[in-house]
Amino acid sequence: MFWLLATFAYLLGSLSFAILLSRLSGRPDPRASGSGNAGATNMLRLAGKKLAILTLLGDLCKGLMPILMASAWNMDTAQQGWIGVCAVLGHLFPLYFRFRGGKGVATAAGVLLGLYPPAAALAIVAWLLTLYLTRTSSLAALIATPLTLPLLAWQEPHALLPMSVLTLLIVWRHRGNLRDLLAGRERHF
Repeated sequence: MFWLLATFAYLLGSLSFAILLSRLSGRPDPRASGSGNAGATNMLRLAGKKLAILTLLGDLCKGLMPILMASAWNMDTAQQGWIGVCAVLGHLFPLYFRFRGGKGVATAAGVLLGLYPPAAALAIVAWLLTLYLTRTSSLAALIATPLTLPLLAWQEPHALLPMSVLTLLIVWRHRGNLRDLLAGRERHF
């Protein structure tokens, strides 16, 4: 059952709400405009609040749903964490969109919400506070994601390894943003 749900999580994660909503609304592919990222932040830049919120909710749900299913099937926390990693991998490398996806932040937030809601709440508060203070979405993601690991490790130690892998994936996907942040070229809202 684990491998079946892991495969489902990857396939569900491969649904890119930014790309689908752009196509349905007649807007350009978000991977070819703005920051070039298929995520909610770029959708806010390109298509406005409504489509950005729908993208955010869709991406969050595709991280949350597999975790809730794994929990309902009594899978342990480590298995749930690895299933969450599969959902995020689907978002990063979507099968349906030539393996060119987003950066995984909202999908990872959905995974955290399913695994341990207080960690997700901490990540959201850290992301919002950093965005408010710096007006830089990538910096907010880079601060919020690793910040939740100590709380998660303390409360759900079996999820630490998969969530550490998830954090490394998100940091790796933001490597260009890190270069731009260090050079003072990163986009601000």
